[in-house]
Amino acid sequence: MNKHLTFIAALAFTTAGIAFAAQAAAVKNIVIVHGALADGSGWRKATEILEKRGFNVTIVQEPLTSLDDDVAATKRVLDLQEGPTLLVGHSYGGMVITEAGNDPGVAGLVYVAAFQPDKGESLLSLASSKPAGSMDIKETKDGKYLYLDPGAFAADFAADLPKAEADFLAKSQVFAAKQAFAAKIAEPAWRTKPSWSIVATGDHAINPDLEREMAKRAGNVTEIKASHAVFASQPEKVADVIEKAAKKLGE
Repeated sequence: MNKHLTFIAALAFTTAGIAFAAQAAAVKNIVIVHGALADGSGWRKATEILEKRGFNVTIVQEPLTSLDDDVAATKRVLDLQEGPTLLVGHSYGGMVITEAGNDPGVAGLVYVAAFQPDKGESLLSLASSKPAGSMDIKETKDGKYLYLDPGAFAADFAADLPKAEADFLAKSQVFAAKQAFAAKIAEPAWRTKPSWSIVATGDHAINPDLEREMAKRAGNVTEIKASHAVFASQPEKVADVIEKAAKKLGE
């Protein structure tokens, strides 16, 4: 009987050790979810920086047709990763990673000038809780999708980018379904997983005070002087935060 108990104890100890090792495994996978009114191309510089630092970076090109569709698109990319993943979201992408982050392969989350909702909150409910920015949002003729007036894109979204880059972002923006902005969060992953947040202090799309308020939920906050397109205008600083988070998760 004693031998049996000793075996059980040893097995339990070994299993716990394996679980701890898995939890503390080095995080080398970075999955990025872009925001609305943009696509993933703006993340190229940050991606190249992170890849030079040894990370495997993948960008989700979500359809922006609904929150459920965007979460599903993110999970398909997560399924391709080998090992733990740090999930990064910009703007509306914060809504997506809050739900998709419940995937067991996700070790932590980084919110980049992003919405960080709690249970039952939507992008619309959060955005309306503080004075709105200067975003010149338009509806498509069918009334189902939203886009940012290309003529106002630089000032509203990417004021600190060279004009040519801001113009390209305006031309390549992805229209967002109105229903995606109204969708409410079911289970926020940041409540159970480590999270980091970047506040863009010159943001005209999301009120910086709202970003600060939401960022308190993460507990790891970095402020960067930049526009809403902080990921493109300050790629080195954004990459630094992502790298720091990944290393912390591997400790």
